[in-house]
Amino acid sequence: MQITPRWDISIEVADKLARFFGLTLDELVHLEDASPKEIWIEDKTVNVKVQLIAQLEEEDKLAFYRIIDSMITRTKFQDFFQKNLPPAQ
Repeated sequence: MQITPRWDISIEVADKLARFFGLTLDELVHLEDASPKEIWIEDKTVNVKVQLIAQLEEEDKLAFYRIIDSMITRTKFQDFFQKNLPPAQ
């Protein structure tokens, strides 16, 4: 006999949970029938992307932030040099 936990939550909370995890309410309620889905981050809003990043393990988050920081720094340097240096002749 399998015992499943019972949680009494409002439909609003269930809806928010389903949206957060990218599930339908049916998939949330019947998790044992649903297989995990691959998450495509380009389909998400910026807010959801930030939430997904926050869920990464600390080491992965730091690596992610280092990559983003280096890309931003490179772009700023390129913009600076394009605006402040004459074109090469």
